Amino acid sequence: MKDLINTLKNIYKIEDLRLRILTTLGFLLIYRLGSFVVLPGVDPEILESSKGAQTGLTRLLNMFAGGAFSRASVFALGIMPYISASIIIQLMGVAIPYFQKLQKEGESGRRRLNQITRFLTVIITVAQAPGYIASQIPDSAIIGGPSTLFNLTSTILLCTGTIFVMWVGEKITDRGIGNGISLLIMIGIIADLPFGITAEFFSRLEEQGGGLVVFVVELVLLVLAILLTILLVQGTRKIPVQFAKRVVGNKQFGGVRQYIPLKINASGVMPIVFAQAIMFIPFTIAGYSDVAALEGFVSFFADYTGFTYNIILAVMIVMFTYFYTAIIINPVQMSEEMKRNGGFIPGIKPGKQTAEFIDSVMSRITLPGSLFLALIAILPAFAGIMGVNSQFGQFYGGTSLLILVGVALDTLQQIESYLLMRHYDGLIKSGRIKGRSALPATSF
Repeated sequence: MKDLINTLKNIYKIEDLRLRILTTLGFLLIYRLGSFVVLPGVDPEILESSKGAQTGLTRLLNMFAGGAFSRASVFALGIMPYISASIIIQLMGVAIPYFQKLQKEGESGRRRLNQITRFLTVIITVAQAPGYIASQIPDSAIIGGPSTLFNLTSTILLCTGTIFVMWVGEKITDRGIGNGISLLIMIGIIADLPFGITAEFFSRLEEQGGGLVVFVVELVLLVLAILLTILLVQGTRKIPVQFAKRVVGNKQFGGVRQYIPLKINASGVMPIVFAQAIMFIPFTIAGYSDVAALEGFVSFFADYTGFTYNIILAVMIVMFTYFYTAIIINPVQMSEEMKRNGGFIPGIKPGKQTAEFIDSVMSRITLPGSLFLALIAILPAFAGIMGVNSQFGQFYGGTSLLILVGVALDTLQQIESYLLMRHYDGLIKSGRIKGRSALPATSF
């Protein structure tokens, strides 16, 4: 406890770090306050009373938006259009030569890609806003009834809200601490955690609810799930790289050994997002069809605690993990950059053999990573079988837990780097060995 207090004092002493943290907290506060500002012309009481149980894609979008989606807030669409645009641009970088060229142009190419992503975000938001108004805001909740003026003004406000949220996220990245977009998603997810814990606590205290002992056991299991997720997020396979010696004048360059850290879960949370999006398709088809034969087929996907649902979800996550890893990890490009900088893997010839070696290593470590990811994704189903309410059970795994752990570790490591640059002890002093961080990447 004393070490933690000293670390907080050290953080306060570093003016740049202190200002960045305060800036980040200020922007996050603005974002949370804005999520409660309801669109003009919408009666929040009628909207609340007409809300049904959230399932599937609606619940996922509402979680990412911090509840603004269900409240018909000006931030209802949140940062999701920007994330969709980023994914599209990333996929285009694999298939379209123009985007591949921009990715290799360094800082200028990155700025150009960011600009294209912003324009695409606006286009996606304009396309999504009318659909949101039609599907999520009932006519009874619109004061004076639906009208063209209401649809137009609401669409403009939703687009403006998304652009503002995108701007907030970029400002946090530039002037705050951590990745702004990720922090906005994380703060929206965390907003549900106190309500989930409170609801589960009182439900366990009710008659035949299991009592306080069961609630404590659930908290212990949640901690274990967090530790498993940290293991997945931090796990890496280090490939040694030797750089050739170069003599320029009286100075010697190179001749050092470094490592390429290949993550066992390089794809992050995206395979779960892709798999869940595919699992929502049967509900969409059933919604537009009156065929009675579809009811039995859709019933397999209606129960997220069911065996069939989770087996299909796990298999799809494994498949999407390999797919997305193949997109974001390019062994040929890594081999070319290594050769250009005079680096080589000991025992492996530069060029084609190096690319094949990196590809084989990625294939081997992606399998356990995908299985770990699939296990974490279906943990909320096990929590549901244990009787945990869905609001609290979502934090046992899946998208929520992965985002929370990943963003928290990334932010803590950035704070750690600021402390180390000023020769202060890091956030976890006891784990430091010879100046290394107490949160090393787990090697597999």
